[in-house]
Order: sequence, then C-alpha cells, then structure tokens
Amino acid sequence: MSFKKLLPQLKETLERVGFNSPTEFQKEILPKIKGGASLFGIAPEGAGKTTAIVIGTLQKLNCSAFEVAPRALIFVKDKASALELESAFKRFTYRMDLRIYTVYEEHNIEAQRNEIFEGVDIVIATPKRLNKIFYLNGINLGKLKLFIVDDAEFLSSAKVFSDLVRTPESLDRCQYLIFSTKFDKRMERMQELFMANAHIIEQE
Repeated sequence: MSFKKLLPQLKETLERVGFNSPTEFQKEILPKIKGGASLFGIAPEGAGKTTAIVIGTLQKLNCSAFEVAPRALIFVKDKASALELESAFKRFTYRMDLRIYTVYEEHNIEAQRNEIFEGVDIVIATPKRLNKIFYLNGINLGKLKLFIVDDAEFLSSAKVFSDLVRTPESLDRCQYLIFSTKFDKRMERMQELFMANAHIIEQE
C-alpha cells in the first residue's frame, strides 16, 4: 500500500511533514488496518510501528471529528509514552479537527472524566487509569472502532495485563491492533481472550 491510496487530506499531511514513502513494515500492515483486520504487528525498533498506528488511525477515522464518544483507544505504558504518542498524532493532525486526549495517573480523575465527556475522538491511556474511569462511567466505548496497544512489552506485569484485558469484555465489535517487538505469551493469551482470528504480521 503506497501513501497514494490514503485519504487525500492524509496524503497531503504526509507530504507536508516529509513522509514520502512507507517502510516495508508499513507497506504490509497499513492495507490490513484499512481493511478492518485485527492483527499483531511484530517488528523491531525503527520499523515504523508508531507511525503506522498514527496513519492507520487517521485513515479509519476519516481524519475528522465525529459526535462525542471516542472511536480509537490506544493503550501505552505511562505518562511519558502517552505524551510522546500524543505529540506524534498532533504532528499529523495540524489541520484536522480530530480531538486527541491523554489519560494517565498523574492527572485529576474528575477533570479527566469531565474533559472526556465534552467529546474526544482518540484516547491515549494507561490501562490502570482508563480502567478506573470506565468503571466510574466516565467514558463511553459504544462507538469504539479501534483498540490499540503500542509497545506491548509493558504488559509483562500481570496486574497491568489484567487491567488491559478487562476493556474488551465490554466491547461488542472492534478492530484490535497490538504492536510489539516480539510475539510472546502475552500475545498468545490475547488470542485466547479476544483476538482468535487476528493476523500476525511479523518483520525480522
């Protein structure tokens, strides 16, 4: 999949920020994201996983805001990871009206609930804080299209993994995208729980 096959607005954005052609990993994985497949994207550092998340998400959300409930939920390790991914998204959404919101432990939970209620399209969250907000009825996941985990190595903690896998229990239908540098027992467990038909895209 070349960048020419993306939405015109997204293609223009990529040209503006200097992304002229996809990496080999992105060529393989972006068409499957566009097609709606759930998948594990396994590749080393530098393969373009984070940029694939950004491009794939913007394409699926048509580069535009819609209603108030989030349509993409991206799990990350911690506050630093959340802010870093938010910055990556904002680099590409400069002329778009998409609303991106970060959720992490170091921020007041009531303020987070109120700000989410006002309307967001993409939520970047740590599993622990998202879990608390969800069980306080602070986020509506009824419109969710994408459930993504970036750098899934952080799920090595049993508690963090448990926090993460509670969310799919509440989802009717969703596309799942898990990105990591290796396929391991955590991924196998996800296959058992909610990703039985997921593709595995692996680059050495």
